Parts: sequence; C-alpha cells; structure tokens
Amino acid sequence: MTVVIATQLRPERLSYLEEMHASLTRQTVPWEAVLVLDGADPEHVPAPIAADPRVRVLALPRPVGAACARNLGLTEVRTEFVNWADDDDVFPDWSLGVRLETVSDRLGWVAGWSEDWLPDGSTRLWECPVPPGHHEAGDVVTYWPRPQDTIPIGPTTILARTRLVRAAGGMGGLVQGEDYMAAVGVTALAPGVLLPLPVYRYRKHEGQMTRGTTYDELELAARRHAHAFGHGLRNAFVAARAARA
Repeated sequence: MTVVIATQLRPERLSYLEEMHASLTRQTVPWEAVLVLDGADPEHVPAPIAADPRVRVLALPRPVGAACARNLGLTEVRTEFVNWADDDDVFPDWSLGVRLETVSDRLGWVAGWSEDWLPDGSTRLWECPVPPGHHEAGDVVTYWPRPQDTIPIGPTTILARTRLVRAAGGMGGLVQGEDYMAAVGVTALAPGVLLPLPVYRYRKHEGQMTRGTTYDELELAARRHAHAFGHGLRNAFVAARAARA
C-alpha cells in the first residue's frame, strides 16, 4: 500500500506535512509513501519524515504543478494499491486498513466519505453524492450530472489498484481539478465500493488553493474537462457492451 503526496514544502505547511506523516505512522497496515517534491529542496523535508525508511523522496528539479508531480510519483509506486493524499490533510488511524479489508478480487477500488477539518479543531462530515455500497464500472460519474454540480466522490478517499490508476491516466494534466480526472477515470474502469464512514480528513485553512484569488478563474473549465472525460469513458464502455450483446 503506497500513499503518493506531492508538496512544495512551503514553510507554513511543513507542520501540516508532519501531521500527515504522523497519521500514516498510526495506520493498522503496512504502508509506503512517495513524497514528491515539486521543485523544493530535499534539505527542507522535516527530520521525522526524512528519517522514515518507509518514505521515498522524489525530488523534481523544477516546479511542474500538482498533476504532473503526482503522476511522476505514481510511476514510483511498487505496491498493488495506491492512495493520493495532500500535504495538509490526515488519515484517520484505521483508514487504510478498513479499505484494504474491504477489497475483493472483483473490486478495483474502495472509497469512503471525508471530513472537513475546521480551524477550531472540529470536524464536519461530507457525504458525497454517490450512495454507499457497491458500484459497477461507470456508475459513479452518473451522480455528476453537470460540471458545476458537486463532484460525485472524494478523490483522496479512493484506495485503488495501482494498475487501474495508471490505466485511468493518473491525475490527468489539468492545472487544477486534476483529482476529478483521477476519480472519474478509476471508477469508470472498474467496480468498487463506497463505505459509509469517513476515511480522510480535509483540513480547512487560509493557505488552501481553493481559497486563492485566482481559483475560480479556471474551476469551471477544469470541471467541464473532467466531466466530459468521465462521461466519455462511461459512454464508450456502454457502447462496447451493447455491441457484444
């Protein structure tokens, strides 16, 4: 099981990255992590992380953006399963274990709900539009009728087979919304299960990309692209199944 984390090692986020790492150390199953430095100096990796042999650092020579950094990190994954994570969030202690226990030979992915982690330390549950339970390949994107609607499933809640994530194109190549591409791509190619419990804690803070002044400029364009990608994949597979019938 590998967690891929891309980071620019911004000083104001280093303590968050250490908390993400600490949450990994509390998991109930063995894990590895690929820490992708998006143009950052490896000397600035916090000492507890640098000293952990389970963490492999991939230092990129210049900033390439989140989508590219995460895809290059995906290339370094050597385990059967992978999960994306951000440098400012955390996993509940049982997150990886409960999803790995749910995986069967027929499933390509297992996901769950997430929690917004508010500045005062409280949490707020986010239940995605997709209902809990089993979903066949292509079902998830049907819960995303329009690009401007709430995304159907939390991308960082998806634990998936590595070969499946690679086949889906990883994180696409968008300047933002690349995780939407990963979510609809993986769930379009294989069946999976959504668990009715939070498996990821999403930190809310002023330094988030979504709080930036230019975030809204490209958000709808990114959503339209990911939406078309997901529905296009589903339609192609539906047509292929009909042709074989």
